[in-house]
Amino acid sequence: MKVAGFTFIRNAVKNDYSIVEAITSILPICDEFVVAHGNSEDSTLELLRSIDSEKIRIIETTWDDTLREGGRTFALETDKAFAAISKDVDWAFYIQGDECVHEKYLPIIKKEMELCLHNKKIEGLLFNYKHFYGSYDFVAHSRRWYRREVRVIRNLPGIHSYKDAQGFRYNDRKIKVKHIDAYIYHYGWVKPPEGLTNKVRNFNKFYTTNDEWIEETYPEQSAFDYKNADELFHFNESHPKVFQSRVERSNWKFNFDPTLSKNKLPLRRKILAWIEKVTGARLFEYKNYDKIA
Repeated sequence: MKVAGFTFIRNAVKNDYSIVEAITSILPICDEFVVAHGNSEDSTLELLRSIDSEKIRIIETTWDDTLREGGRTFALETDKAFAAISKDVDWAFYIQGDECVHEKYLPIIKKEMELCLHNKKIEGLLFNYKHFYGSYDFVAHSRRWYRREVRVIRNLPGIHSYKDAQGFRYNDRKIKVKHIDAYIYHYGWVKPPEGLTNKVRNFNKFYTTNDEWIEETYPEQSAFDYKNADELFHFNESHPKVFQSRVERSNWKFNFDPTLSKNKLPLRRKILAWIEKVTGARLFEYKNYDKIA
């Protein structure tokens, strides 16, 4: 069995993306790793080259900055990285620049790859998600955020990144997947308040051509409004080892009161949240995959 990791990145230093941690978190179970490096305006390329591994192969790409709707650029860059992996690869492990895998899940993921290798009905593996928020001490919950997504796919012609690179499609249909007992840790919302403001300003440049709306909605010097999490929970477990230095370096204060977040929900979402808490079922959930196992 041969496994390739793949990802894309641009301006990781400027935007404080944890791309090194993302790559190194899954590198132990990968035979090779392809990084599509966009035309950065900072030292991202040097940062990638500093990772001490012969498994890593960097390809140079140029982002289409005129493509500013629906996050389509992210999918195109993902496809460039996927197309560059070796032809004899069986499984391709996709990870984004603000994601990480705890080392305790690596044996589980590898075992699932081995178990599913010859079951051609299974085209991908579905992961659970933990969305960290505000600081490394809180995990957020919201129906507006995906709780599961595909991160391991077969190396098949016809598989491509979908919409804004949230998941994948196979010849324009949903991928058939197995749900596995492993998590992706998402750290995209863990930054100082000013860092989050910059994040949403830069991020929205790939979703809308309306610069005036960005300036009005997210003024450059404004404090970030922590309003897109429905409920926060204390995280009392360990972070991935490759992430420990980031956790130790964090020095901002997260002053948002997590007890207030669940009280602002409209009645409909409160009812749906209660049903999910009691039964584990998320009614009307968007699923970018077909779960067959």
